[in-house]
Amino acid sequence: MLSLTLNGQRHCLNDLPAATTALSLLRGHLGACGTKEGCASGDCGACTIAIGTRNDRGELHYHSANACILPAHQLHGCHVLTVEGLARKESLHPVQQAMIEHHGSQCGFCTSGIVMSLFCLDNERRRLGMNGPPDDDTIDAALGGNLCRCTGYRAIRDAARAMHTLPRPTMDEPDDLPPASGAITNGFHHPESRHALIEILTQHPRARLIAGGTDLMLEHTLALKPLPELIDLSGVAELAHIDEQADGWWIGAGVTYHRLAPLLADHYPAFHALLERLGSLQIRHRATLAGNIANASPIGDTPPILMALGARLRLDGAQGMRELPIDDFFTGYRSTALNEGEYLDAVYLPRLQDREQLLAWKISKRRDDDISAVMLALRISMGEEGQLNDVRVACGGMAATPKRARHVEAALEGQVLNDETLDNACRALAEDFSPIDDVRASRDYRLAAVAGLLARARHRLTSRHDAIPMTLEEI
Repeated sequence: MLSLTLNGQRHCLNDLPAATTALSLLRGHLGACGTKEGCASGDCGACTIAIGTRNDRGELHYHSANACILPAHQLHGCHVLTVEGLARKESLHPVQQAMIEHHGSQCGFCTSGIVMSLFCLDNERRRLGMNGPPDDDTIDAALGGNLCRCTGYRAIRDAARAMHTLPRPTMDEPDDLPPASGAITNGFHHPESRHALIEILTQHPRARLIAGGTDLMLEHTLALKPLPELIDLSGVAELAHIDEQADGWWIGAGVTYHRLAPLLADHYPAFHALLERLGSLQIRHRATLAGNIANASPIGDTPPILMALGARLRLDGAQGMRELPIDDFFTGYRSTALNEGEYLDAVYLPRLQDREQLLAWKISKRRDDDISAVMLALRISMGEEGQLNDVRVACGGMAATPKRARHVEAALEGQVLNDETLDNACRALAEDFSPIDDVRASRDYRLAAVAGLLARARHRLTSRHDAIPMTLEEI
């Protein structure tokens, strides 16, 4: 049974198929039709909702999410707000009122999602005691996953700046729900421990694993493939930890990008800057690093960076735990080294050592909220005389899998990064990769683009020898 609170009212539902989306639940079962379906892929934000959970201090905290690709069963035990639940009798929420006063809506189709994204921004700022209007970067980050064809965004941004000045009705505090149980609900399995997860994997080898669902659910919503059995990782507490070690961190398979961001900002600025372009805030609230790896897409954003870092993976299953370098995980197009009954348990990020630098760039058709055409990531150590040591280079979008550029590494190792070295590294690209032509880019474009990124790396590495924080504008 699925039990949730929607806009202050408790609902209990039985017999929902495993792949039922939160959007289908809201519109088809609960009559909350203010939440719209635009793209069914988590790109447009028309379906944005606010999901509330309580922290250790009992405080209710809301985060935005795309209902179109969110498994409905993951809302069990949650407080859900949609646009219908913001007003109190005749009093609009200040986000709604600001959108009216600043003419932030025209056709209105995208408006409910925009309002919910701004509600989550307003809720978070008030929770943190932040007064005054949000700055432009904060507004852009909150709205990065909401597309609008009518208004041009200026009026919406004006509303975001003004919402804090308007009176707000008291929001009702919903009753608490029981925590999610480990019971099976019509093909949706919700284990609460590693042991239970392995048992279910053993009993249901054809079931698909799901964490945030931001990749997997597209098979259902766009490709219309059945997903009759799902094993949800979100209830396994052991997978939600970030465990610090002497020389790095183990990132559990249930850790979302949003939770991972502060660690990346402190220790891997280039990785953090890239994360700001890895989907929208709605996506980063749900998606996980492990999910991006296990999806095994050749254009996944994080595997090239993890290869450059020399990350390791921990796999678990009925036969016990084992570790392997991420270089050995991808065995072919959309295929991995996972055996039947195994799952990806955690990802190890090694610390950067003295004089080591990590650089990463992504090229896509849109700057924000788009998948890569190509990716380049480098980790190098600069010697006293400017020579490159311990070079690791990896690319995405250049082969059937994310892949190390071994010939490029050999051309750079031990060399000073001058014109001759750069030319040799660019020529070596053709030895490492033979990319295909597809809708995102041609073979020649991909080779030329990565060569251009190598030139950009040379500029950064030779303009200053100390680590320079990557900026979002560069990524």
